[in-house]
Amino acid sequence: MINFRYHVVSLTAVLLALAAGVVLGAGFLDQTDDDGSSSGSSTDSGVRSFDSGYASRTAPLVAKDALKSRTVLIVTTPGVQATDVKGVQGAIEQAGGTVSGQVELTSKLLDPGGRQFADGVADKAGAGISEVSTASAGYPRIGAALARAYLATKVTDADEASTQLAAAFTEGDLVVGDQPEQRADLAVVVTAPRTSATNQQGASLAALATALDQASAGVVVAGPSSASLEGGLVEAVRGAEGASQVSTVDVADLPAGRVVVTLALAEEINGRSGAWGTSRSADGALPAEK
Repeated sequence: MINFRYHVVSLTAVLLALAAGVVLGAGFLDQTDDDGSSSGSSTDSGVRSFDSGYASRTAPLVAKDALKSRTVLIVTTPGVQATDVKGVQGAIEQAGGTVSGQVELTSKLLDPGGRQFADGVADKAGAGISEVSTASAGYPRIGAALARAYLATKVTDADEASTQLAAAFTEGDLVVGDQPEQRADLAVVVTAPRTSATNQQGASLAALATALDQASAGVVVAGPSSASLEGGLVEAVRGAEGASQVSTVDVADLPAGRVVVTLALAEEINGRSGAWGTSRSADGALPAEK
């Protein structure tokens, strides 16, 4: 028998299509700036208002306790929209999860020209820490060091090694943010809209996200719809070799889309990954009910 939650999830999928600006036979209605960047999923304030109201009423039914007893680290990229970050945090908490803290990856870390410096910081600060010293040089080692600083497969208190690594990355201006008291078991990377800068940072983020995923219970990379266009960070993760276990969502600027982020995290907990959101997402609007 088809239950009420199934109907809610199905309606949410329809809502996501509407809010993303998909018109039958007409493609997307993303707002495109003069430099070719695109900042949002819909320019229709009426649709966004409906999306917000619908999501606030249905989120408790769709994602209730999806992240109960789980702790999530929020990671951001340069230029991310503050409203997206706040919305994702609210959705995580509404789904029963706890946010351990927020860390921003700086341009100095993500831009390819900073790789050698960042690798040196990871190598020096991670000396004697097995998770770091055994990782390959470059972004795999940088990602392993970041993961050891902030994440674990199970929630655990920050220790001397994690504090040492976090301090080194902060002092090197590679990350911005306070050291959380706990290492989280999940992470959401909230990305900026597509810009010329993100086009240069995609490969770096994909490698880092993969390393974070391998050291935790799961990672979701989430951004606005423009982030899944060519040159966007979500698109880069989806196309990167070796990043297939990192889940992605490209409607994180919509309230309903942030609910999808929590459902994607729940899929990661159960050992499944996918790409959800707009029609550019290989697995549909949102994870199917299991």
